Amino acid sequence: MRFLSTRRRHPLAGLVVVLFALVVVGGLYSAFRPASADESTTDTQLISQGRRLFVVSCATCHGENGQGVLEKEGGEFGPPLIGVGAAAVDFQVGTGRMPLALPGTQAEARKPIFTPQETAALAEYVASLGPGPAIPSKDMYDATNATPDEVAMGGQFFRTNCTACHNFAAQGGALPHGRHAPDLTNVPAKYVYEALLTGPQQMPKFSDAVLKPQEKRYIIAYIHSMATMPGYGGSRLGFLGPVTEGLWGWLFGIGALILAAVWIGNQGVRAGKKRR
Repeated sequence: MRFLSTRRRHPLAGLVVVLFALVVVGGLYSAFRPASADESTTDTQLISQGRRLFVVSCATCHGENGQGVLEKEGGEFGPPLIGVGAAAVDFQVGTGRMPLALPGTQAEARKPIFTPQETAALAEYVASLGPGPAIPSKDMYDATNATPDEVAMGGQFFRTNCTACHNFAAQGGALPHGRHAPDLTNVPAKYVYEALLTGPQQMPKFSDAVLKPQEKRYIIAYIHSMATMPGYGGSRLGFLGPVTEGLWGWLFGIGALILAAVWIGNQGVRAGKKRR
């Protein structure tokens, strides 16, 4: 203490105190600062690869920096991707809907152009543009061990939120302006979860505030149960509801009645001829 006391008026004493204070504050900050999400989840090399793929395959419609491209009439040639998250990219690119070969009423699922590694790179790059839904982990959408009660609850959630477009049996259905809701029974669970989370195309978004993660998993369990559910009322007729049921009724039900009426009429004519 005497050593420091005798030198406190030294010209460099103030500089030493400031440097010492900076070292202490920096050490405390390093020890107690919160973990950075970017350091734990961001792969710079993967983002760079995704950026290169994006510029070549996506920038024409979505802009070089994902800002979107506007048409002269004011419409969107390609919507902005800032904030859509990695889950949206994984769904659109993983199902082959993007990149879109030709503009149309609706992007159809097809064989993916990019490999899973390239899809992951694109998703990582778009995720770096702004915060958005992340790709779900397997435990969030895996419903292979769902209990009958969970399947039943999934059916309730599905009938409440999804049947207006996808039919009560998840077989899909027609929508206005030439669009349609696709059949969901053979869609992988991860893509069903991502579609619920991101709301692709005309589908609404079901965020975790609207449908909790476990409720989304229950819906997936119900959808997959429909693929093996027997037709308790007879022939399932594609589970397409009143369209196929009405067609069956007209062709076979009323058709059989017409044939029976014609047969009865012919029998009466023949009986009258014999009497003469």
